[in-house]
Amino acid sequence: MAISTIKVGASIKHTFRTEVTCSHPFVIDQPKAGGGNDEGPNPLEVFLTALPACICAIGRIVANQRRIKLNGIEVSVEGDIDKDYLMGKTTEGRAGYTEIRSYVKIDADMTEEEKKAFLRDVEARCPIADNMANKSTIIAEVVK
Repeated sequence: MAISTIKVGASIKHTFRTEVTCSHPFVIDQPKAGGGNDEGPNPLEVFLTALPACICAIGRIVANQRRIKLNGIEVSVEGDIDKDYLMGKTTEGRAGYTEIRSYVKIDADMTEEEKKAFLRDVEARCPIADNMANKSTIIAEVVK
């Protein structure tokens, strides 16, 4: 087992503008209609974008390892979420996405069955898909 710790961070001041610190810093915000300045994607979008990006990256890793000539992968993702729960209008249901669907186009000289098997292997190795499908321990601590 080769466990690695990946560290990222975020900070917010007087508006919804959230400055993310990671290898390539960026801004997360809310749309103007939600009280933000629309300076970046919102947290729900950022969370969802991790899945198609990871499927693409793991797809490239698997293709390279198997010496498959992969011309490209296109992934679109959509998720259903109860915004009434996250806005505190109800306590029934849950805060997270109730269903996430990914649509994957694989550009390679493979049969449909080979593409399906390839995608199953990619999904099995995708840490983002794994974290979305399985429960991870989350520890939140107040620090000084």
